[in-house]
Amino acid sequence: MQTTIIIATHKPYWIPEDSMYLPVQMGHAIHPDIGYVGDDTGENISEKNWNFCELTGLYWASKNLESDYIGIVHYRRYFASRIHRLCSKKHRVIGHEELNAILATTNVVLPKERHYFIETNYTQYIHAHHKQDLAVTRSIIERKCPEYLPAYDLYMSKTHGHHFNMFVMKRELLQHYCDWLFDILFELEKELDITGYSANDKRVFGFVSERLLDAWLITNKISYEELGIVYMENQHWLRKGTAFLRRKFLPNRRQHQ
Repeated sequence: MQTTIIIATHKPYWIPEDSMYLPVQMGHAIHPDIGYVGDDTGENISEKNWNFCELTGLYWASKNLESDYIGIVHYRRYFASRIHRLCSKKHRVIGHEELNAILATTNVVLPKERHYFIETNYTQYIHAHHKQDLAVTRSIIERKCPEYLPAYDLYMSKTHGHHFNMFVMKRELLQHYCDWLFDILFELEKELDITGYSANDKRVFGFVSERLLDAWLITNKISYEELGIVYMENQHWLRKGTAFLRRKFLPNRRQHQ
């Protein structure tokens, strides 16, 4: 069984020595080369990186890799080993033997769910980004694949979900997911007016994609295993928590757009 996990990166960084990991430069078509494999070979959407973020790498992997299992992690964020819990960060990153043993019993590996507690997935998004992003997305789902709408609405009403665009899937499932995901996102790209968005908010298609994975899993009744996350850099939880509360209780005008 061959497993390949691409590491979405835009700059040189520490890379695990395990051959399962493949560092891929996101947006290679529009950014200076940093010495890694680029996401602009074969069938690709590398030039969309400003708005699609790590999804340009995911698209590339789904179209150009032929491993039995394919996954995506980030240069600052990896799946954690269940065995090596007291080691340094680098040694806690899961290796191919342990991961393949898990994949022998499941077709999908996800990060543990993120919990907002005092926010639903919907309200958290509109407090951080633009309300119209989700409104247009829902309209597209209702029109193009209405069978996914109940799961999408259910996810939006929950206070937890699988985020980060991190997963490992059997190749056939990854292709199915990506076909569905990018069909929605390319339509969203046509219909959503992002004129006036900040540089961060223009990364909208990456943000929205994080909110679609659970709808796909639920609708297709796909089981999975969860793993913890190793953060390679300090997370500044106090600063993030303060920003989270500020967005909730002092919302800006974007949620009304």
